[in-house]
Amino acid sequence: MTPEELAAAVLAAVRAAVDAGELAVSVPDSAVVERPKSREHGDYATNVALRLAKPAGRPPREVAELIAARLREHAGIARVDVAGPGFLNVTLAKDALAGLVRTVVETGPAYGRGEVNAGRHLNLEYVSANPTGPLHLAHARWAATGDSLARLLVASGAEVTREYYFNDAGAQIDRFTASLVAAATGQPTPQSGYGGDYIEQIATAVAAANPGVLDEPEEKRSEVFRSEGIELMLASIKRSLADFGAEFDVYFSERTLHVNGEIDEAVTRLREQGHVYEADGALWLHTSEFGDDKDRVLVRSDGRPTYFNADCAYYLDKRRRGADRLVYLLGADHHGYVGRLRAIAAAFGDDPDQTIEVIIGQLVSLHGGRMSKRAGNLVTLDEGMRLIGTDALRYALVRWSMDSPIDIDVELWAARTNDNPVFYVQYAHARLASLGRNARELGVSLPPLAEIDYGLLSHEREGDLLRALGEFPRVAAAAAELRAPHRVARYLEELAGTYHRFYDVCRVLPSEHEDSPGPDLVHARLALCEATRIVLENGLGLIGVSAPDRM
Repeated sequence: MTPEELAAAVLAAVRAAVDAGELAVSVPDSAVVERPKSREHGDYATNVALRLAKPAGRPPREVAELIAARLREHAGIARVDVAGPGFLNVTLAKDALAGLVRTVVETGPAYGRGEVNAGRHLNLEYVSANPTGPLHLAHARWAATGDSLARLLVASGAEVTREYYFNDAGAQIDRFTASLVAAATGQPTPQSGYGGDYIEQIATAVAAANPGVLDEPEEKRSEVFRSEGIELMLASIKRSLADFGAEFDVYFSERTLHVNGEIDEAVTRLREQGHVYEADGALWLHTSEFGDDKDRVLVRSDGRPTYFNADCAYYLDKRRRGADRLVYLLGADHHGYVGRLRAIAAAFGDDPDQTIEVIIGQLVSLHGGRMSKRAGNLVTLDEGMRLIGTDALRYALVRWSMDSPIDIDVELWAARTNDNPVFYVQYAHARLASLGRNARELGVSLPPLAEIDYGLLSHEREGDLLRALGEFPRVAAAAAELRAPHRVARYLEELAGTYHRFYDVCRVLPSEHEDSPGPDLVHARLALCEATRIVLENGLGLIGVSAPDRM
């Protein structure tokens, strides 16, 4: 019995009490079932009686006793105790708890997936670094967490568009272009320009691919370095992201909004809504009417559209492509975008509570090192992968809540010891895979799952492992709903520890020792181990980390 199945049994017990006239309440849509802190309080606990006491007009313990009486009739439940002010502590029948093993093994890669977000289309935008330099560790954090969140949302039934937006039409691109031209002509980096070896490399590549370009008129020369420099930089960014396991469905160019007339269309739509006005020769949007801290300029007095104008056009473009919710993962220096993005949605007639979601994350440091594309002294994503490995870097960046700053300890995350969280989890999976190989070498294989006596899994450590496996679907669902991939990483560490403690005291394979388990218990424990391996693999997959069979 899974926690979800127990929750359904609790609701059925409430419904039975209502139908019998014992309780005069509306049956709730859901019941909270949690693992109690103390094993003495049973396998699971629920507060449903406390929730229903007030609408029922009766003491919580009295309501709890009514529900408990119904639950005790369930074949999969061994015991129900009323505790404290009205909690229900539930102990499952041994075969009901252990039967979870069969569920996990039969479900396989799909165990942990759900349909809570079925029918929803989310556009998830993350990283979105301008193509003016290589990705650094702060970008890497968004690549890791954004990709993991996308995986979790898909696992919860949603349709997700992974999107990368790049600015190829503004002042930063002008500075990037000027920096390339300066490097190609042997001039110093312009003020506010970009430095670093990568500028020299791109400038050299553009010049080599276009003989005579340095002799062209300034405007034509700049256009060549601009277009080809962006192309080379973006190709490098895409390679880095692919190596990091973060693939995108859409790489969206800001320039296309200008070329396709979407900038003008956005202004027209906003004007029709009556939210546009002129002042000081510029065109403004009344964003302050929608909760923003001030009004925003759409078109400057010289006729040039602003970045904000492009944001408006981009919002329409995303909505036109079918997204019902736009999720933005932004850095700590982008708090000001929250109000303006919500104002854009409201100005177009949408409910920002429904269509806009902004997640603000904190910065990443490597022993306190600062990163700057312009100075050229950054720690790049590629360097991070080389220093500690792709899996370790992804795991390190996902392991903490997005609103917590991260300081990565290179020695810790590069170490192949149990102090390294990702090694600890991957080692548990490799150990389980090795166990399966050893079983096959001994000629031991699992019989049909229906023939295994799961009730033999009665050891305390087996129960701990079973309850941990049962939590995985809820952990995955909560991680998706709360936008918290770190919950999966922390769960996997707990599961790995629970497995190691089980393995230390419960012999799995037959041997000549006195404590060698009989064949039926061998089969049950092998199935339990396979279920644990599956959950570790599924969980690692949700955060984009490999599950090695050997280490």
